[in-house]
Amino acid sequence: MAAPNYTLKVNRELLDPSFECYRLSLDAIPTYCVELDAAVEEVKLKETRYTLEHIRAFGMYNYLHLDPWYEDSVLFVDCKGRVLGLTVTLDTALGKPREVYRITADSSQSEDRVCASLSLTSATWAALSDGAGRLFLLRTGKRADSSHTKWEPLFSEDMGEPFTVLHSISHVQEGVHTVEVLLLRIQKDPQETKGSGYSVSLEWITVANTAGHGPEKKYELKKSRVLRGKSVPHYAAVEPQGKGLMVASEKPFAFTHVDGRPVEVPDPEPMEVEKTDPIYFWQQTAEDVTVCVRMPEGVTKEEVQFRLTADRIKVGVQGFPPILEGHLHSSVDPEASTWIIKDDKSLEVTLQKGSEGPLWLELVMGDNRGKYVVSDEQAALIHERRTLLTSEDLNSNPDGDKPPCNSQELEDCDGFPEDGSSLTQFDGESLMPTQVVNLGSNQYLFTVDVNPSEMPCFCLRHDVDALVWQPRPDQPSDTWEHVATFNALGYVQACKRDKKFATCAPNFSYATLGECLHRAFIYRQPAQLETVLFNRKQGRQVAQVAKQQLVSLDTDKPILGFRATNERLYILTSGHLFVLKVNNN
Repeated sequence: MAAPNYTLKVNRELLDPSFECYRLSLDAIPTYCVELDAAVEEVKLKETRYTLEHIRAFGMYNYLHLDPWYEDSVLFVDCKGRVLGLTVTLDTALGKPREVYRITADSSQSEDRVCASLSLTSATWAALSDGAGRLFLLRTGKRADSSHTKWEPLFSEDMGEPFTVLHSISHVQEGVHTVEVLLLRIQKDPQETKGSGYSVSLEWITVANTAGHGPEKKYELKKSRVLRGKSVPHYAAVEPQGKGLMVASEKPFAFTHVDGRPVEVPDPEPMEVEKTDPIYFWQQTAEDVTVCVRMPEGVTKEEVQFRLTADRIKVGVQGFPPILEGHLHSSVDPEASTWIIKDDKSLEVTLQKGSEGPLWLELVMGDNRGKYVVSDEQAALIHERRTLLTSEDLNSNPDGDKPPCNSQELEDCDGFPEDGSSLTQFDGESLMPTQVVNLGSNQYLFTVDVNPSEMPCFCLRHDVDALVWQPRPDQPSDTWEHVATFNALGYVQACKRDKKFATCAPNFSYATLGECLHRAFIYRQPAQLETVLFNRKQGRQVAQVAKQQLVSLDTDKPILGFRATNERLYILTSGHLFVLKVNNN
């Protein structure tokens, strides 16, 4: 059974239709630099693994890790296998990064290794990959600057092929401390004969303390679940308490193995052979959908049970099971939708579409008891298009007429990914999709940790804007909440050809883009002006201005890490850590 199709509900109050542009500001941003005593080694991809998925997973990896549990604290791994941390309290006295853990030399010398990765699991735990296939779960203690306690490994196991850690969480399940970790691999796939020969694997593992409630700690692998897909996910995170998983990717993922055993796919339900008359008829225009539901003759409006929300419909008669019930193909406006009784034996419902234009493929997801009726205008339009597509007359001069759209005249920012991305929520018990959102042309931009006790947020392009979404799995009716907007950032970021990283401050005060070499762009939210400013063309006073700032670093080394806090922007190269004071709070 297919998972219900959901749509992301935009909060109109967070949009600014009157936003004009970003004004270039020449205000200097204070920049400080820490010289590293050992380089951060960028793991180069081999020619045999130089595929698009390898580049997305490892070639564009962010080597700098922001600790969401402690303000202005960052960590990274250098070429000696040392995990180094730096907490900034005073910009003019940064100090040196201090070593908190060291990966053994044996595990970091593998020829097929990938970059070491780190995930801050909780305020006192961390998950670490050495890049060669070994996973460490470390008890860190409180990672404050005044604390010099070395991290203690309480779990270390060879997980097979090299991987990176995407996400990890810590929780207590039935009185037992449990850690959930999500691993990413790119593996050879013998069944992939037409493509690159590789497939993408996500492994969701559960590690728990088996020593009971005493002071002794003994952590063991309790469960392993593997998903496979054909593209590196844009976003993947475990839900709180390990109740589920969310994955956003260009191509779908599905669970294939649990604890090394193949997942049994349930047999499909037998098809109904008996032909029955449709219980409803429906047709549509670009603006609305009209549904005619068969009802018992003589039914009154008091007996009709009708309920409509933005994405669900329920139609029935009092005292009987619902005639039509389920998730709509797309969202509608309940306030602008109506229903009436016609001829004492049918109910006519008019649904106002939430967004004009796209045609619905079905009325209710998974319901095949209705019949779609094509209007005369639509039939004529379809016939005209088919005639044009199947014309028997060859065009002797294809370049003679100017085409309606010249792709060479389009800007890069006007293009969208060819593959349709989707956001899927998986249930942790059944391992089946529970909600699916078709992202369509909503290009993924970046992921950001806003609240460490919640799942990471993700940012998508909606038209020209960039919208930040907070997953809330405890709210099934509104699982993804629109929490912030960066005006025109979707358009702006698409113009940056050398863009490598993108992120924003946890309080959404600014967004920033980092290029491959020494440059970063900062886009601030509109702020009130201290002086009076008028727009010369329109002759009106300007109350707010959104600023754009450009920072050029004094280095010729590639940017390997890029993280933002509410006050500072951290940029990591192979030999230096730059700290930019963006806000003075």
